Amino acid sequence: MQMGMHTDTERCVRAVRSKDARFDGWFFTAVLTTGIYCRPSCPVVPPKPENMVFHPSAAACQQAGFRACKRCRPDTSPGSPEWNQRADLVARAMRLIADGVVDREGVPGLAGRLGYSTRQVERQLLAELGAGPLALARAQRAQTARLLIETTALPMAQIAFAAGFASIRTFNDTVREVFALAPSDLRARAPKRQGASTPGVLSLRLPFRAPLNPDNLFGHLAATAVPGVEEWRDGSYRRTLRLPYGQGIVALTPGPDHIACRLTLSDLRDLTVAISRCRRLLDLDADPVAIDDQLRTDPVLAPLVDKAPGRRVPRTVDEAEFAVRAVLGQQVSTAAARTHAARLVAAHGEPIEDPEGGLTHLFPAPGALAALDPQTLAMPRTRRATFTTLVRGLADGALHLGVESDWPRTRAQLLALPGFGPWTVDVIAMRALGDPDAFLPTDLGIRRAARELGLPSTPAALTARAAAWRPWRAYAVQYLWATDSHPINFLPV
Repeated sequence: MQMGMHTDTERCVRAVRSKDARFDGWFFTAVLTTGIYCRPSCPVVPPKPENMVFHPSAAACQQAGFRACKRCRPDTSPGSPEWNQRADLVARAMRLIADGVVDREGVPGLAGRLGYSTRQVERQLLAELGAGPLALARAQRAQTARLLIETTALPMAQIAFAAGFASIRTFNDTVREVFALAPSDLRARAPKRQGASTPGVLSLRLPFRAPLNPDNLFGHLAATAVPGVEEWRDGSYRRTLRLPYGQGIVALTPGPDHIACRLTLSDLRDLTVAISRCRRLLDLDADPVAIDDQLRTDPVLAPLVDKAPGRRVPRTVDEAEFAVRAVLGQQVSTAAARTHAARLVAAHGEPIEDPEGGLTHLFPAPGALAALDPQTLAMPRTRRATFTTLVRGLADGALHLGVESDWPRTRAQLLALPGFGPWTVDVIAMRALGDPDAFLPTDLGIRRAARELGLPSTPAALTARAAAWRPWRAYAVQYLWATDSHPINFLPV
């Protein structure tokens, strides 16, 4: 699977006939005789090849006049892995659109964040995805609207504005056009909800491509959880969220074929952003088959992959927060890093109410951290300088970390900061920026695993050996870390 797969008709036809769910999100099948579009794994009898055309996005299908299939619900497919593994203009634009930037700032705001003209952004998206930024954002609004219609009892007018529509009429027209049903009919077809729903609380399922190994994913998040901001409770990872319109709390529970997601939002307009960030946190749009197949070509890694396939890279819901925590974790234990972070949260975080658990604060914003007295930080002077330089750069905009970050440029900016060595930069690249090829050859856990497995243990030699793992070295890190008995590698009980 690779960029532009929808142009390989023969391969797409084979994928549709095989009904293999791992192709979902890579391309969409539009059926000329019925006027509907499906995901490749749609359970209906496949149409004749001459009646199929293939598109790279749901938005392109909708723009071509096709309606979403009511059986396979293609609008709810996992996202394309392309947008998480690439750092070019189109990938960065897609990450920003998923984060709701077009709805909040318009296409000029999207282009401004990317550093390109509106015309350039529109031209490249049209060329690769068959739809421009407005059409892509519209498809996302339609999916959000469907989710709210089917999972809440909210009035349709509230749903329209929460999903990002400018008017109720536009909302009604879009839902009818995309799903061939009126909003009220969509609600009537949805499974009946049990009991009364709590305002602002939504329960939904986050799909992923199998396999998914939850051990290191949830183990890492739970073992490094900052008290007050994160917790593991009743089989779920819970944390607070700072969102564009308000704040929220999410509970994520691993299941065999989906992640159960319970969101509590102060403003429902944040729903699309919250879902996008949760999917990014858990790396749910990855293609584990392609990743694991590549890593299996190394005879040393192959047994590790075969033992527990489908490891994901635990990421973050807030890039600036993770960068701060990476500095707090320099040359100290996991427990010490949590203690440092918990002190900052208690002193400078924004309070939040959590009737269902023990969460108390949002992680402090860069502006709040930049205003604190450095002398109050219980850390060595050199690390104190590193911390203050970082938070001031984040607060004044000199350093920006976000889904649209240009990976090489941001790496160079981080390396220029005092106290930022390769380990700190690479761990931020891996978990905050989302670079799937970030590698940590100087990490003590990686070097220990390398020695035990008979791999080169010096950073230079290990980096040379790891060239065969590209572009998935961040996933190789997860398999190497998993050889240790550290709590990050085990699903909490």
